Amino acid sequence: MSSSLFVTPLVNLQGVSSKKAEELHALGISSVGELIEHYPFRYEDYRIRSLTEVKDGEKITVQGTIATMPSLQRYGGKSRLLCRITVEGMLLTAVWFNRAFLQEQLTPGRDIIVSGKWEQRRRQVTVAESEFPDRGASKTGTLQPVYSVGGAITQVYIRKAIDKALTQFGALIPELLPADLVEKHGLMPRREAIFRIHRPENSSEGQEARRRMVYEELFLFQLKLQAYRATHKKEPIGIAHPVNNDDIRSFVAKLPFTLTDSQKQVINEILHDMKQPYTMNRLLQGDVGAGKTVVAAVALYATIKAGHQGALMVPTEILAEQHARSLGKLFEPVGIQVGLLTGSMTDRKRRDILASLQMGLLDILVGTHALIQEDVYFRSLGLVVVDEQHRFGVNQRSILRRKGMNPDVLTMTATPIPRTLAITVFGDMDVSTLRERPKGRLPIRTFWVKHDMMDRVLGFIRKEAEAGRQTFFICPLIEESEKLDVQNAIDLHMQLRQSLPELNVGLLHGRMSAAEKDATMGTFAAAEMNVLVSTTVIEVGVDVPNATLMIIMDADRFGLSQLHQLRGRVGRGAHQSYCILIADPKSENGQERMKAMTDTDDGFEISRRDLELRGPGEFFGTKQSGMPEFRLANLLNDFEVLEQARDDAAELTSKESFWSSPAYQPLRDYLHRETSEQSEPLD
Repeated sequence: MSSSLFVTPLVNLQGVSSKKAEELHALGISSVGELIEHYPFRYEDYRIRSLTEVKDGEKITVQGTIATMPSLQRYGGKSRLLCRITVEGMLLTAVWFNRAFLQEQLTPGRDIIVSGKWEQRRRQVTVAESEFPDRGASKTGTLQPVYSVGGAITQVYIRKAIDKALTQFGALIPELLPADLVEKHGLMPRREAIFRIHRPENSSEGQEARRRMVYEELFLFQLKLQAYRATHKKEPIGIAHPVNNDDIRSFVAKLPFTLTDSQKQVINEILHDMKQPYTMNRLLQGDVGAGKTVVAAVALYATIKAGHQGALMVPTEILAEQHARSLGKLFEPVGIQVGLLTGSMTDRKRRDILASLQMGLLDILVGTHALIQEDVYFRSLGLVVVDEQHRFGVNQRSILRRKGMNPDVLTMTATPIPRTLAITVFGDMDVSTLRERPKGRLPIRTFWVKHDMMDRVLGFIRKEAEAGRQTFFICPLIEESEKLDVQNAIDLHMQLRQSLPELNVGLLHGRMSAAEKDATMGTFAAAEMNVLVSTTVIEVGVDVPNATLMIIMDADRFGLSQLHQLRGRVGRGAHQSYCILIADPKSENGQERMKAMTDTDDGFEISRRDLELRGPGEFFGTKQSGMPEFRLANLLNDFEVLEQARDDAAELTSKESFWSSPAYQPLRDYLHRETSEQSEPLD
């Protein structure tokens, strides 16, 4: 779109008053350019069809002749108007609700066109719209666009306003894409596509117009990300870590387990980035239990050997404490100091940690968002690792990065993301994926049972306890909620203590103090507790190898990815582990989630199904992740176009000619306009 159209006020359009301009502004349309780019989300089909090709319940448009005088029925201030019409030699009943004023116009022998829902058995059309050919039909035979509207803006008004905008300013719509891309993908020229998307002659023309504009939308989005990467990777402003491969091999040899091939490959990708003088920005994704922490440990070791410090930011205190313990054990033999910083620390302990950090006595600092507070100073921050990154906002991540001079960044997630979404949401990152599980891990067997099978579930808990194993018992809420009929943790804890008097049943929830949580988790981890009743505070990262049974109450209240995360808390030892989902889902969606969990324990497949069931915005939490909102593109259906657009954008921005040739000036202007409007750089 010509940038001039985005500064052309709506009142420059014929028939758009300042009041109407305000009403359009409330819909997010404040210029002629934005009005022209307000695309329809579907079309109403007013093409006349034969009754032989229409199914029961479909919307149809038919032309016929009025056969009988109309009859009007009134009831409680409402009305029902009936009239018989002849269509293709068949007598139909047409019914209008609350359209009494039409009675006088329905005269026998007059031709009429009606659109509405067809009821085959009764041979009846419930009329939504009707018109008379002798008055000059306006919609018949057309596909009418349907737009998002609201307030005082109606479909009729927005159609007219967009029509005026195209008539007055359509000639100013420029081509944005270079000719070679338009030709390569057989795309409709831009101006024609915008006209056709608003005024399609037929379905295939509308689809071709949409295909062109979907590609453009995804290409421009990817162009921003790829241009950002291309320009930043050229700037040698990061830390080049002189990684000594012999040092790394020596450290890996001391680890208490063997790395998988997948871990070795990912470590090589990360170390290659760390050697470069630009800032690493890499996403490490892997299924629950795939061994991401060990990969992060090797990267942290590399930054410390190069004379810098490392930071690991995690979403919860329980997880921070666990990471600090496990990294402490890994690094103790090589003399690397690991510190912990959380919000619940005493002032004195906090002051000691911060002083050691600033003086360089601490090599690695593990913590929650307490790491980004103003008084936290590193002597030389070389690597930032962010775990479960979707739980932190963009700003929180960028504040931590600013604690150093452009440190390398490794972002980890145990929510495996389909490749399509990874390249969309994290398009400015390089993506590494751990697909293998550590050797010796048995698949977790998952069962879905109804609430009336609780006695059998209790028997299973006893059996595992007799074998010396432990059970997690998860429920969704801490206290009674009037809205949700859900077993809550406190009540469930009491019930289990009564039902299993011979076992030690503990309780963990988010409203306990940090000290209480620590004590409870410590008791459970030391195998001094048989069953731990908990809310989802244990969802991420808590590691108890002796726990072999995960029971999730009211499992249909959880999203698929969350259920998979919870399931991943067991299966970390040498014994067979189980996950039992207790649920009576009323909705089809709830039943689908239970079925998906029992079908597979592959996080990438779970993730794909979760995306289908919930859509990308819900899947990530749009606000936190910066998920883009597209006008036309649908990330589930248009993923092939997205991948093509990404490859095209990456190839284009890597060419010298892109930054200088007149052929690409419109795209460079677009990038300049976008980056000047975007105050926060892409993270």
